[in-house]
Amino acid sequence: MVASAAACGVLLTTLTSCGDGQDTKKGPAAGRSAAGKGSAKAPVKDLKRIPDVGDRFQSQIPADSRQVVAVYGEGKDSADSTVVLYTKSGSTWDKTASWKGHNGKKGWTPDHHEDDKRSPVGVYTLSDAAGVLPDPGARLPYTQTASIQAPRYWAKSHWHDFDYVIAIDYNRVKGTPPNDPTRPQGQSKGGSIWLHMDHGSGTSACVSVSKAAMEKLLRTLDPKQHPVVVMGDRASLRA
Repeated sequence: MVASAAACGVLLTTLTSCGDGQDTKKGPAAGRSAAGKGSAKAPVKDLKRIPDVGDRFQSQIPADSRQVVAVYGEGKDSADSTVVLYTKSGSTWDKTASWKGHNGKKGWTPDHHEDDKRSPVGVYTLSDAAGVLPDPGARLPYTQTASIQAPRYWAKSHWHDFDYVIAIDYNRVKGTPPNDPTRPQGQSKGGSIWLHMDHGSGTSACVSVSKAAMEKLLRTLDPKQHPVVVMGDRASLRA
């Protein structure tokens, strides 16, 4: 979310963290390896709908979307989640990858506000990407910039959070870099909600996964396939 300094992004060149930068209990290697290994199992095929998503949110997935990132939060007040990539073939969905991840450190909310430390529940498009690192072959428009680098006064476990990011189109302008500060619904509704690299614990509102997971998502999510993220705690998603 963003104010004079945003929770998971930048106001022009002012950077803040999706995660408070003060968690020193876990180092970067432990965080990114434990919270992001992709599933080695064979893809699950022939799903008629996204699993464990009720009619309310299922109906919000655009008819032309053929790529869905589903974020299943373990609980309303939990920072732990499972992130699953589904791709559509014909009229059915295939589960193509799955990773452990994290969401807001206080869990989830259907009415997100700035600095509440909860990730917003809902269905959002995915339009733009960026990172400190060079473009890994992203299909989404990708902006390489040092302006989103995590400051070195943060805990070392957070230094690589923004090496790769994908903007979640919550309270932002599509077609702009993820760190664009514009908030169409106003500052109080927060913003700069991203998919980004994991540091081993909860975030301020974003969803985090391993570097390998981010590379997979960047190389797979295609604007022509109208990708979206469906995100929330499991109980809310099933409702």
